[in-house]
Parts: sequence; C-alpha cells; structure tokens
Amino acid sequence: MNQPHFQDLDHGITLIDAQVVRHGLAASYLIVENGRAAFVETGTSHSVPVLLEVLEHKGLSREQVDYVIPTHVHLDHAGGAGTLMAQLPNARLVIHPRGARHMIDPSRLIAGATAVYGETVMARDFGTILPIPEDRVIQAGDGDSVSLGGRELVFLDTPGHALHHFCVVDEKGRGIYTGDTFGIAYRELDTERGAFVYPTTTPVQFDPEALHASVDRLVAQGLDYMYLTHFGRVGGESLGRLQTEQHEMIEEFLALGRAHRRDGEGRHQALCDGMMALFVKRLAAHGCRLPESRIRELLAMDVELNVQGLEVWLDKQPAG
Repeated sequence: MNQPHFQDLDHGITLIDAQVVRHGLAASYLIVENGRAAFVETGTSHSVPVLLEVLEHKGLSREQVDYVIPTHVHLDHAGGAGTLMAQLPNARLVIHPRGARHMIDPSRLIAGATAVYGETVMARDFGTILPIPEDRVIQAGDGDSVSLGGRELVFLDTPGHALHHFCVVDEKGRGIYTGDTFGIAYRELDTERGAFVYPTTTPVQFDPEALHASVDRLVAQGLDYMYLTHFGRVGGESLGRLQTEQHEMIEEFLALGRAHRRDGEGRHQALCDGMMALFVKRLAAHGCRLPESRIRELLAMDVELNVQGLEVWLDKQPAG
C-alpha cells in the first residue's frame, strides 16, 4: 500500500490524495462533524486502503462513517465506492439519481470503461468495481440534503460535464465539493496569481450551455471555496477570476471545434494540437515557469479526453 498523503484544512475537512495514476491528480475529502464522518469522492479501488489509513490516523472507526458521496460515476470519482462501502458497515452511498443504477449494478460501467481503456489498463488504474446493495443507496436530487452529525450537506444538480453529476454544498466548510463541474487545477501549475483552472469536457455528455450555467450557479451560492477533485481547494479572492476564465475557455474550446469541424481524418489531432497550444499560451500569461515539455506531460491525458468530449458534442450539432 502507498503511504497516505493528506492535508488537514479547516472546518473538519481533510484533503486526501487518492493516488489515482499519480500523486496530485485526484482527491477525496474526509469531512468530520461531531464524531461522524463522510467521504466525498472515493478514487478507485486502489485508493481505498489509503482512505482507510487516513481514517484510522484521525482516530475514527469505520463504524463512524455515515456517508460515501461520489459527485458522479466516472471511475476516478466513484470507482472505489463499492470496495470502500464494503469496509464501512454503517455508511450509505449518496449518488445522483442518474448514476444510482450504475453503482447498484456496475456491469455497464465496467463494460464501457473496458471498451475505452482495455482490460490491462482497467486492472492497473481502476482495479475491481464492486456493486453496492440497493438498500444502502440514497438518491439525492436537486436541493436534497443529508445531515452529518448536525452538519447539513446540500446537493445541487450540476450538468455540463455529465448528466449524472451533482455538487455538494457545505456551508460549515464555506465551500462546495465540485467534482469536475468547476474544472481542473493541477497544483504544479500554480503561480503567484494562484491556481490555473480549466474546464473538463470528458465524453460523452459535455454540454457547454449547461456547464456555463452550472459554473455560475456554484459561484452564486456565495461561499468562499471550491473543493476540486482535481485537485484541492481554490477560491478566496481569486474565485471571480476563475469563474471568468472557465467561461472564456469553454468558448475557446467551442471555437476551436468549429474551426476544425470538417477536417476529416485529421480532425482529432488538429483539435489536440490546438487545445494544447491554447493551454500553453494561457499558462504563459498566468506566469507558469514550467518547461513546455512538462506542461505537455501534465496535460496530455486531459487534452485527449477533452477533445474526445468536444468531438462528441460537435457530431451532435446540426449540419450547416
């Protein structure tokens, strides 16, 4: 088992590196209130020993965990949910109604991911995906809430990245656990300006208008922070800048897609090259001093996934 990497924030929140693929890529958040605990995001089944070790380090028993809360069912967020739930006898899974069936019977989720990644990569990066008994699953719609030791967690339906995505409002924590809705911020890209956050348009449900609306809805809650799954807490005085930049980049992605819509067999590579160039230019303006080769290494996987999602969206648009 890898050694746990975690950071105690404030308001009873601990940021845990879920160690998905590499350090600093995917987070889980442990929330503790009045001796009761919840995990927001699980990482993969490979992440579960790390999460349990942090729980033990905090002096908490597995019986004290009331909720496991993936923001959506993509495997870097929910792949470890079944394995984790099997270790937490009192926990209930809280999930978006559109994602619940995939947690109860993950066969289609497994088949779809295996078709994309192949069996070898699935086993290496995601491990085993276990089903969760239906009677342990809470389906949380827009505006629903749960109480964690008297601390209210409220769920907002936030489509745009995925139709099965909610975000979790935690007023006590002065922020929102945003999954992929408020974008990605790898901390290697931080500068004196703060975080560099960019949208994620992973296939197959990217919807730009819905994502614009969801980003604004999160900021409109009037809280201080966004707790990103990829990666860590952002916000404070920079929250308005991050909101504006999300909107700008969504529109830049769409313009890039439209410019290459009819490129035929060369479209995918042209979009990948264009999106990477966009990021490199923006990071230079952000003051990032990393070598371009390192930037390309950090962003290669997300550029590929973003372009795949952008192409699905492009192919749905009417001809003209």
